[in-house]
This record gives sequence, C-alpha cells and structure tokens, in this order.
Amino acid sequence: MSIELLIENYGLLAIFLGTAFEGETAAFLGGVISHHGLLTYWSASVAASAGSFAGDQIWFYAGRYAEQWKVVRRLMERPALARATQLLERYPTGFIFAFRFLVGLRTISPVVIGTTGISTRKFLVLNAAAALVWGQLFTALGYVFGHGIQQALGNLPIHHRLLIALGAAAIVAVAALAFRRLKPSVGQS
Repeated sequence: MSIELLIENYGLLAIFLGTAFEGETAAFLGGVISHHGLLTYWSASVAASAGSFAGDQIWFYAGRYAEQWKVVRRLMERPALARATQLLERYPTGFIFAFRFLVGLRTISPVVIGTTGISTRKFLVLNAAAALVWGQLFTALGYVFGHGIQQALGNLPIHHRLLIALGAAAIVAVAALAFRRLKPSVGQS
C-alpha cells in the first residue's frame, strides 16, 4: 500500500488523533498534505479543529471528574499550574479561548479549568470557538508552507516530499518536547 493511499484512507483520522494528543504538528502536517492534494484543505482543517476540541474536552472532564487519576495528579503538580491558574483567575473568558495558543499550557489548562466552578457549557462554547480558529490557523500555515516545500523539493516524487515533511515535523516536535522538558530545569537554576 502506498503512502498516498494510506493518507487518503487514514489521514483525517491521523490528523484528528494527532491534534487531540499533540497539537500543532498534526494540524500543520494536515495543511501540508492538503496542499499536495491528498486531502482537501477543509477536511484537514475540520479534522484538526475537531481533534483539538475533543482532546481539550476530555482534559476538562478529567479535571472535573477524575482528579484522583494518576495522570491528572501529575499534571496538577507541574510548575505551569500556577501560571495557568493565575491567568484563568485574571482573564477567565480570554484564557479559555487562548490557552491552546500558549506554549507550555495546552494540556494543563483544560484540567485546571475543569477543577474550577466554570460551567461546562461555557467551556464547551469557548473551546469550540477556539478550536475552530486554531484548526484553521495551523492547517493554513501548513498549507502555505506546503507550497514552499513543493517549490524546494518539486522534482521529487510526492511520497518522498511527504516523507521529508513528516521527518522535518518529527524533528520539530521532538525539539519542542525537549525544550519543554528543559525549560523548568533552566528556570530553577
């Protein structure tokens, strides 16, 4: 089975799951893939928005109903908790809309919001609006950079270009994770 066929058959599911658990890299790759014509831009951006929405709703409900879970307790012990709580108390509506755009606060924020008295309905509405904006933005960035990738690697077959784009995205994701892990220890010294 070719990579093109895999993407056509499972690409939207991969974008959905990727944005639910990781975020920007999956949405960006959805844009790159849509630029190459394997998926439509709108289907990729809707999958990215839906995945982001679903992931954050799950974390919100985890904060609301599953504080005893080990993963939730570990998240609540992170240094970012204080910053997320402070921003939420100061700008509740704006923070709920913007947390997915703030580096280092994406996963912990919906958990923190879930532990507060903010209504499920308010979070659901703001999360849906923010997910739509976020999904469109990062998929569009991937689509635009997909043009640059095509220009730079234009003579290569499409599956080679996609593999190079996936490899570059993986490197960026690993670098971002490494930076997140190093950042608290740098601030503590």
